[in-house]
This record gives sequence, C-alpha cells and structure tokens, in this order.
Amino acid sequence: MQAAEAPSVLIEQGQVSERVIREILTVYGVIQPDPDQVVVLAVPRAGVISQVWVRLGQRTKRGQKLLALDTAPSAKMAFLQARSAVNFARQQLAQKERLVNEQLATRTQLEAAKQALRDAEARLAALRKLGQGLDQEILYAPMDGIITQIRVQLGDRIQADNTAMQIASEDQLVAVIGVEPEDLGLVHPGAPVVIAPVFMPQPQVSASVREVHAMINPATNLVDVLVPIPDGKTDRLTLGSKITAKIQLSSRKGLTVPRSAVLRDDQGAYLFRVVDGRAKRVTVTVGPGQDGYVEITGDIGPGQPIVVSGNYELTDGMAVRKNAR
Repeated sequence: MQAAEAPSVLIEQGQVSERVIREILTVYGVIQPDPDQVVVLAVPRAGVISQVWVRLGQRTKRGQKLLALDTAPSAKMAFLQARSAVNFARQQLAQKERLVNEQLATRTQLEAAKQALRDAEARLAALRKLGQGLDQEILYAPMDGIITQIRVQLGDRIQADNTAMQIASEDQLVAVIGVEPEDLGLVHPGAPVVIAPVFMPQPQVSASVREVHAMINPATNLVDVLVPIPDGKTDRLTLGSKITAKIQLSSRKGLTVPRSAVLRDDQGAYLFRVVDGRAKRVTVTVGPGQDGYVEITGDIGPGQPIVVSGNYELTDGMAVRKNAR
C-alpha cells in the first residue's frame, strides 16, 4: 500500500534584507502665523469705535483702513485742560519776568514759573502725540497680512492702549505641533519634518524643527514644537488648518522583512524561514516600519529565505511549495 503524501502549503517566498531604518514620530498640529511676524494694534487713547472696515481672516494691504476711533469726551477734555494749562503757565511766566524787572519777584520764583511752563508744554505734547486733540483717528494696516484677531466691534467703548486687532504675515507661517512629554527627548532642533494636511495626503511640505518648548501647553497637555514653513511653500497650506507632521528621529541600518511575513500569537511575534523545503518558526522582535517593511531582530540573517504569503496555514516543520509565479 502506498504511503500518503505529507501535507504541504503553497507559499510565496521572500528574503531578509538590510535597509536604512528611519524612526518616524507622527504628531498633529495647526498652521499658525510666525510669532515674530505678528503686529498687534492698540488704540492710542480712550474712545468709541465708529467704523470697522475689516473682518476676521480678511487679507489686508499696507495702508488699508482698518477702523475709526472717535475720541472719548474725557480724553478730549484732558487735552483742552492741558492746552489751557500751557496758556496759563505762559501768562504766569510773563508776569514773573515783569515783576523781576521791577524787583518785586525773585529769580527763584522766575525759574519756578519757567519750569511750570516746561511741564505744561510737555504734558500737552504727550496728549497731542496720543491724538487726544483730534475728534477722530483712523488706524491703517502697517503691513500686508491677514487679520487673525479682532477684539472690538462697532460702538464699543474702549480704553487707551487696549488691543484692537492683530495682523499676521501670510508669507511667514509655522506649524505648531504637539509632542507627548515622554517623547520630548527624541525631538531636537534641526530634525527633518514632513507636513501635510490631516484630511489630504497632498500637498506635502518638507521642513525642520526650529525650537522645542520647555513646558506643557495647558490647553493641549502636550509640548509645543515649532516648525517654520519654508519660503515659497506657504501658499500650499492655509492659516489655521490642521496638519499631520512626521518627524524623522534617527537613521540606522537594520534587518527588514515585508510586513506580511510577521505573525503574532500568544507567544509573541514570529516568522517562518524556509530551510530544506520546510517552514522553521523563528521568534523575532519587531521594530519600526516604513514603505511596507518592518525591522526585525532575532535568530536570522540577511539574505535568508522567508515566507511572505501562505504563512497563516503553516506550523513549525511543515513542508512548503513555492509559488511558481
């Protein structure tokens, strides 16, 4: 009686190869204006917002009208009082000079009158510089950019030096990405980064880390990392858009196999070598992966044949047949 043929499994065979392994940290963030290219506009004096010509997110040109401020009555009154104080100080000085000539006043009194006039003129000049002598003042855009913040509305009463709006350069953008605190030691200035919108694989922008912050952002519980968008690439990304960032941490040579070659069970990760037409189970440790390959370490070497397809049907020592394709 003829013996039954031992079972075998049809497989596809590959081999262990040595490749450059690049460790990649994938994180997320948002496109923001470069902090060094943001202008904050504050109103110079108390007043009422009588016109607002721009909206949030609007592009502006240098010299464009932004808002109109009507001077508050109290500010206008302070200017008028300062002007009256100057006129009074001039009259007092003229009187002291006449009395000194008639020897009815001292030189000390004359110097005090001169100082009072200087003080009054200095205060008037300061209020004039603030525009408190004007009924209305128009604020103009100091640069080309985008309105990224508006803190006033038509009719608002606003105090002096309060921020009215913020303009950011459209040509100087940064990606603010969040890194987990435990990964912070892996990220350093100069590390290469590839940035792309979250919901679209394109466009991709290559950049590098500029700075790594030294504290946790309380809003995200992550550490902020700043990545400037290179000149000429800012038009590919929209201010405020969510992005994904792949940070290259390190590069080294290592043994790799196709992802499909690695299996897992309750004993851990493993693959099958092909030895004399049979499958031999080899326990491996799996590292980072890229381009369909993963790094492995274990009792295996470069160039050795492995099973990349059909391995789910195998057990240790089972006979294999190579696919003729």
